[in-house]
Amino acid sequence: MTALEPGDAGVAPAAPSGIPGPSATPPPVPAVVPAPVSGWRGGVLGPEHRALSIAIVSVVLLIAFEATAVGTAMPVAARELDGVSLYAFAFSAYFTTSLFAMVLSGQWSDRDGPLAPLVTGVGAFAVGLLLSGAAGSMWLFVLGRAVQGLGGGLVIVALYVVISRAYSQRLRPAMMAALAASWVVPSVVGPLAAGTVTEHLGWRWVFVGIPVLVVPPLVLAVPAIRRMASGPADPSGPAARFDRRRIRLALGISLGAALLQYAGQDLRVLSLLPAAAGLAFLVPAVLGLLPGGTWRAARGLPSVVLLRGVASGAFIAAESFVPLMLVTQRGLSPTMAGLSLAVGGATWALGSYVQSRPRMEPYRGRLMAGGMVLVALAIATAPSVLIQAVPVWIVAVAWAFGCLGMGAVIASTSVLLLQLSAPEEAGANSAALQISDGLSNVLLLAAGGAAFAALGGGAVGAAGHAASDLAGSATASHPGAFAAVFLPMAVVALAGVWVATRVRARP
Repeated sequence: MTALEPGDAGVAPAAPSGIPGPSATPPPVPAVVPAPVSGWRGGVLGPEHRALSIAIVSVVLLIAFEATAVGTAMPVAARELDGVSLYAFAFSAYFTTSLFAMVLSGQWSDRDGPLAPLVTGVGAFAVGLLLSGAAGSMWLFVLGRAVQGLGGGLVIVALYVVISRAYSQRLRPAMMAALAASWVVPSVVGPLAAGTVTEHLGWRWVFVGIPVLVVPPLVLAVPAIRRMASGPADPSGPAARFDRRRIRLALGISLGAALLQYAGQDLRVLSLLPAAAGLAFLVPAVLGLLPGGTWRAARGLPSVVLLRGVASGAFIAAESFVPLMLVTQRGLSPTMAGLSLAVGGATWALGSYVQSRPRMEPYRGRLMAGGMVLVALAIATAPSVLIQAVPVWIVAVAWAFGCLGMGAVIASTSVLLLQLSAPEEAGANSAALQISDGLSNVLLLAAGGAAFAALGGGAVGAAGHAASDLAGSATASHPGAFAAVFLPMAVVALAGVWVATRVRARP
């Protein structure tokens, strides 16, 4: 699941020099927002915010259906396009291009308001789906995923800016819980629908069918956002113009991440050249965009940003290989493999709901640490099904607990980030959080994909094109290739337990 997802859905440039330190006093609501900050009758579904809340949740529903449906169809798509060895690219291409789009969206939202980047992002998202659905080769399929990433990066940051402007600090945890809850139905219906369509009509219809969902969210979102969260937060401030340096650094991160991903999949001595070039682009860009102290988990904002990346990267990198493992190693159909993750949508929403309760605010740090423990245990448990005597339902149970932890952690990092952001910096700081999310996804998917390919994972499905052939070719792959993905990601998630203890500054 990626950035808005349990996605998250599914995405940490350096905060500008003017970012305030942790404070119990929430940032003021920008003057540009016409909505009052008092009298919130009915919470996020009160009269002032009902239309906007429904619009935001509708946009997230679109992304959620894409993530759950596409994840279910991906093993068959990769198999028919003779691209199982490039399987990780289909996921990382999305995150790679979204890295640039997130910074662009933050700058664009702070300068002109979030409406334009949101509409543009939803349109690009739909175009990317159509490109992937019409692809005749795996590289064209990956290109479509890259276009989707551009759209997704624009959308997620724009939505964060909308929430920061239109909702008070007291309502933001509830809004984050509503976003997580919007994943419940897609998590249950998406895999079943995608699996059924894949088996009876073909995987391409999973991609070309989703864009019809674009119009309803836009119809709901445009007037509500124009009324409640449009325009620049500070027309006379520095955010009123694009920071070209940040845009260049964002390009550096995207290019560097793409080169590293390519080097990780092409296991030859010559691959050291693109790897070195990727690091040359990536390292200075990351140092220039991430908050100071991120890599040493400095207390407060840097640890919030780092934890988002650690949690999301480890979880998404592991989850990307779960359907493929179940199809090739245990002979499940794409439908059943997708459904094994379905219950996670409900538990993710439950975790997000728990963190939204006012009584949990004093214990948010402990809640996040406990959530990371659940994530680490879930990832470590998943490869146990490589042992034939272990029932496959173990994955569903483990992933349900992992999603429970992710729901609490991801929503909490979003809430803490907005608490630490001044109104005119909401776009840049939201982009920072999402960059951490997306960059960790790319790097950990690259590492996992390299380990998977090195141990013979690319041998999956060497003959035939049908889904049944894919399941029948399990013996052509090596179970160790999957273990090499899951176990290191569990270690990364375990490190997140310590980072979670540092998200609060000392009194």
